[in-house]
Amino acid sequence: MPKLCKVTVLYRHSRIYTGDPQRPYATGLLADDDVILAIGDFESLAVQHREATVVELGGALVLPGMHDAHIHTASLARELAALDLRRVTTLEQALQHVQQYAETIPSGAWIMGGRWDSNKWTPPGQPTRHDLDRVSGDHPVALASIDGHTMWVNTAALSAVGITFDTPDPAGGVIARDDQGSPTGILREAACEAVERVYASPVSGDLADQLAAAQEHLLSVGLTSVTDLDGEDARAAYLRMKSDGWLNIRVTKGIPVTHLDAAIAEGRRSGDGDDWLRVGPVKLFSDGALGSHTCHMSHGFRGDESNHGMPVLSHEQVLAYARRATDAGIAVATHAIGDQAAHTVLGAYEQLRAETGTSMTLSIEHSQFLQPDDVHRMAQLGVTASMQPTHCTSDITLCEAMLPDSPLVAYGWRTLLDAGVAVAFGSDAPVEDPNPFFGLHAAVTRQRFDGTPAGGWQPHERVTINEAIAAHTAGSARLTGDFTRKGRLTAGRLADFIAIDTDITDPELIADEPLRIRTAQVLQTVVGGETRWSR
Repeated sequence: MPKLCKVTVLYRHSRIYTGDPQRPYATGLLADDDVILAIGDFESLAVQHREATVVELGGALVLPGMHDAHIHTASLARELAALDLRRVTTLEQALQHVQQYAETIPSGAWIMGGRWDSNKWTPPGQPTRHDLDRVSGDHPVALASIDGHTMWVNTAALSAVGITFDTPDPAGGVIARDDQGSPTGILREAACEAVERVYASPVSGDLADQLAAAQEHLLSVGLTSVTDLDGEDARAAYLRMKSDGWLNIRVTKGIPVTHLDAAIAEGRRSGDGDDWLRVGPVKLFSDGALGSHTCHMSHGFRGDESNHGMPVLSHEQVLAYARRATDAGIAVATHAIGDQAAHTVLGAYEQLRAETGTSMTLSIEHSQFLQPDDVHRMAQLGVTASMQPTHCTSDITLCEAMLPDSPLVAYGWRTLLDAGVAVAFGSDAPVEDPNPFFGLHAAVTRQRFDGTPAGGWQPHERVTINEAIAAHTAGSARLTGDFTRKGRLTAGRLADFIAIDTDITDPELIADEPLRIRTAQVLQTVVGGETRWSR
């Protein structure tokens, strides 16, 4: 029995969901500093540990802290203070928002943010720099699309980053042009990088301060851990936060592929660090996104059959990057939305495993569309599907319009789990909302927040609430190689848990009022045995 000390706390709640299939519920959790000493019946623990301080937890249910397996916290932090176009429904409405925002910032300051979705505008259609020029005054404007794979910029922004009539398309990217060859103000994939460098510059403000504010929001929705896939500026900010004692959420920090060689030279290895800040995988991009028609598909999109999307990396390139990373002890996470992209990545992973025998963690980020045979290949190769359930419910209309009657496995959580593929859930925020309860609801119902479509879209792919919670806790911890420390509430693991106002594991509630999964409110977030946020 571990030795007691003055900080030993015995938490009591009538319904503590442990995530452990052998003992899913408990009424008592004993923690010493930041580690769980024991979990079980409160009365028995109280007798054994009379010196412990008893703390009553509120709400209807206690859960393991949620872990977002795929999030862009720097982008989210910046967007919390930036222009938000998610809810606009027309071009003119978007321009009104830009004009109003421009009036609130200093002359010449950049206007950033966006998350516009022109597929949902009336009428749909790509905007141009000339539209922005009408309302932006002397402000350079750079507005990311909802999926982050397209940038809408004005003439001043193009000038500021040096994109002209004569600038060639970069490898893996497109500068959209009009009939005369002049840039329209739409940048796709790698062409966005020139503007993204501005996002990562001091022009955007102090990132550590912005991340501290974003951290509060993440804690408020029940996230105790994140796997961040933004750039080196985010890593520097997190190191500063940790050094200054600001870091209250656990961060596994991914490595941009552009920094891979430098990270190897620095000696970084996945898993290095401590319980607060650890080295994650290198992030590769093999294709684009569905909304931008740039995800690499085996078949064309309806109405645009010659367009199969945009492959960003070839088999040989994925293999070369993955070999370089794994040889140095760095895990690999590759973005692949289209089925052909996933097929290419799996081929490279298969060759990597066969030729090197590496057991390093490999994942396909998003795994939105898969060829049926590739599902079984993922299981055989031990490749994790890192998925974002709300992508499914956000994309229902797009899928039905662009990929009707597709034979592919689409957002196939059930199919993947049944095949034995490891699944980890996240949000891809700020593309989607980081609230994990939105994702749990989407995974269980495959419905939008308004309950449509009835019965769920492709309902055969629904999962149970227990499976969804596991993917958002244990699945994410396994993907980071941290399952012995996180993901469940059992002895020896970190004391990271949340109390919520709704028992989302109640089968009657799930059957009668599934929307209550989505609307569940976090009352208290405990990280490392300390309350970091409370309502």
